Amino acid sequence: MERRFEGKVALVTGAATGIGRAAAVRLAAEGALVAVNHRPEQDPAGTLGQIAEAGGKGFGMAADMRDPAQVTTMVAEVAGRGGRLDCVVSNAAVNPFMAWDETSVDDFNLLFETNVRGTWVACTEGARQMIREGHGGAICCVSSISAHVGAPGQTAYCGTKGAISMLAKALGRDLGEHGIRVNAVEPGWVKTDMSAPLTADPEALRYYTERVALHRGAEPAELAAAIAWLLSPDASYVTSATLLVDGGFIVNAEL
Repeated sequence: MERRFEGKVALVTGAATGIGRAAAVRLAAEGALVAVNHRPEQDPAGTLGQIAEAGGKGFGMAADMRDPAQVTTMVAEVAGRGGRLDCVVSNAAVNPFMAWDETSVDDFNLLFETNVRGTWVACTEGARQMIREGHGGAICCVSSISAHVGAPGQTAYCGTKGAISMLAKALGRDLGEHGIRVNAVEPGWVKTDMSAPLTADPEALRYYTERVALHRGAEPAELAAAIAWLLSPDASYVTSATLLVDGGFIVNAEL
């Protein structure tokens, strides 16, 4: 595998499972030293084991994305341990499926504090660190197809993803003068624990399979490949962009 991130240090939030785990493994396999962020109660051993199997290097970094102080400290510790910070993947998110009229203010706060404010703090603190180091960098936010289309039981979640896509675009505008690129990927159906409740119902599984142009869900590694591209020198002139990685679902979502 090409080693586009040799000598680089990357932070991936929400990397204990799913897309975050796949992104951490991919970046490490391509040469990056990867900080594997996880909630304090989670064990990063599964991700670190896969990183080792891929011939890469990584270390766990606990922080609750709802706590800005923990996120700020995490960014500083990653740069201190790695000696620098080159890439940030802001992936950590929650999606408690619930109808709009069953979503309490506490539920709403959980979603926005984790998904949006967590992204904001991770990205802005990461950018400040990169600016201090003076070498530029790259940031990729994991948004969703839900930034564009509504889905039952995900009304507030859709709001968070719309915010994340726009934050990535606006931050890219502000950080370009520092040589820092900011982009977002917008996945559709990905085979992760988060999406499992959606596809556990045979009817829902049939719905998604029929409407995705490729007639299947994505493997997390396929999203990791898109994230790695956006962070890599191969995308050196790409910033403030959102990349749909949905297998051609959005074009059929309303049919």
